[in-house]
Amino acid sequence: MWQRSVCVGLLALALGYLCVLGPELPPAALRQLSASLLGTLRRARSLEARTVAAWQAAIVRPARGWARVAVGVNACVDVVLSGVKLLEALGLEPRDGKNHAVLSSRQDLGEAFTHFMERGAAAERFFSDAAAFRDIARTASEHPAAQLYVGGNAALIGQKLATNPDLKILLCGPVGPRLHELLDDNVVVPPESMQERDEFHLILEYQAGEEWGRVRAPTANRFIFSHDLSNGALNMLEVFVSSLDEFQPDLVVLSGLHMMEGQSKEARQRRLMEAVASISDIPTDIPIHLELASMTDQDFMSNIMHQVFPLVNSIGLNEQELLFLTQAASGPHASLGSWSGIPDVGVVSDILFWILKEHGKAAERASDLTRIHFHTLAYHILATVDGHWGNQAAAVAAGARAAGTQACATDTIDTSRVLLKAPREFLTSHTEAPAKISLNPDEPVVHWHREGISFHFTPVLVCKDPVRTVGLGDAISAEGLLYSEAYPQ
Repeated sequence: MWQRSVCVGLLALALGYLCVLGPELPPAALRQLSASLLGTLRRARSLEARTVAAWQAAIVRPARGWARVAVGVNACVDVVLSGVKLLEALGLEPRDGKNHAVLSSRQDLGEAFTHFMERGAAAERFFSDAAAFRDIARTASEHPAAQLYVGGNAALIGQKLATNPDLKILLCGPVGPRLHELLDDNVVVPPESMQERDEFHLILEYQAGEEWGRVRAPTANRFIFSHDLSNGALNMLEVFVSSLDEFQPDLVVLSGLHMMEGQSKEARQRRLMEAVASISDIPTDIPIHLELASMTDQDFMSNIMHQVFPLVNSIGLNEQELLFLTQAASGPHASLGSWSGIPDVGVVSDILFWILKEHGKAAERASDLTRIHFHTLAYHILATVDGHWGNQAAAVAAGARAAGTQACATDTIDTSRVLLKAPREFLTSHTEAPAKISLNPDEPVVHWHREGISFHFTPVLVCKDPVRTVGLGDAISAEGLLYSEAYPQ
């Protein structure tokens, strides 16, 4: 670090000396030397500092932004603490990890947490035993290291958007007294959405390099579980849709469908059909963004893709959800069992392209889907059908910037606390003749085009010691939406 500082200082002195000698040098020589020294000065800065500077220039407000945003329908109080500390407090011993679709005991919890910690992957599970969950929740909430926050994708997105004073936010979800206290004053909660008791979700975090038995986490992430019947039944969906007439939003953000996995298959399918009917009642001139979350039932994911995707204009998802989606629908790269390290950009691009080509808006298909915001630890991609969205270079950069500030809990990116982990070179596809792209930190938003679909890629400056990983995806999607412009159709 000090060598770079010395280098910058010497170059600055050299540039100043040139200015003094300027009158004695030919103008062309002076311009060439100055440009060379300035270029060397720029390169002498860290990759992270160069990326931040380039983002600052790229992130501009859209010509036509949102004024009123309605968000629903999952909301809760998050109890956040170290997963290892909770497992120790519960008296659990380290053992081999196992992926349980539904948790029913402390042992299931320990095995599932270990499974995902070993992979550094985020996951969310339903805890089926109400009494056992209450005991675990009591232990967690009383732990001296526990912290309480606004939780639920909808509430988190609403809370993030509410930091913009020009926006008015409507939140519909099961809002109890504790959650209501935690919400921003700019968030309006209809009376029909209030309930006497809060829903609690337990967020077990782990840091990169943290150990539990023989397992060592490759990256920081979190494991979420709950016994949440209100959100699981989407109890507030009809209240949400009925509130739109009075609120008159110009954007609707919907989340919480994944919470239905705790229901029986029959109840889940019946409720999904009711949800589809309710979403269909939202006026078609209001853009709808659907935020996905961790799921385990491939049939349910396939049903959402075929029944809900055509009704929304935009979706947000991470690498686990993207891979599960293509596996559920036998899409491209469906044979890939799991990601190995940073997800391959070409593979991700192929899957995003397939979703928009097979399930997105087209002349021969009744679908409104035209936008996907993909986020993973090291980079983000915004894929859009041409002619429907503007300002996406700014939107993807804003989302990546939000990831760096929120993870480190800073107002602006501190370049000494973040790392650029995105691949410096990558292919844009593995199913067609690809382009090979070299990442330039001075132009960190990369664009490519494929059969009527535009892709905007940018790296993430990953926080070295993240303060909080919960809600990161929701903050990213919220910020990306804030800087996006939907063209009237």
